[in-house]
Amino acid sequence: MGYSRAIVKGGWCFVSGVTGYDYTTMTMPDNIADQGRNCFATIADVLGQAGFEMADIVRVQYTVTDATLVDALVPVLGATLGTIRPAATMVIAGLIRPEMKVEIEVTAFKE
Repeated sequence: MGYSRAIVKGGWCFVSGVTGYDYTTMTMPDNIADQGRNCFATIADVLGQAGFEMADIVRVQYTVTDATLVDALVPVLGATLGTIRPAATMVIAGLIRPEMKVEIEVTAFKE
């Protein structure tokens, strides 16, 4: 498709949208909470490879396919980013595959 999972520019790391696949098995869990956990595991790995950590996240955008799924996702968001408290946007919209329930995109910064 012609994209990068992440790009580092100066003190910034821009991570492309990540869906809930477990990339070791290429499987997608059925529930949004597990998909969210997989998203954050991938994001943490990508940030680590780029020399960043989760605490460096300053902005996050969530795309959720159905507003009724948000309540099941919120505990995962709080457990992962509750102490980091990045600026955040949540959008309800369709994703490219029907099994995808959430996509998470982050921007990280460190001086």
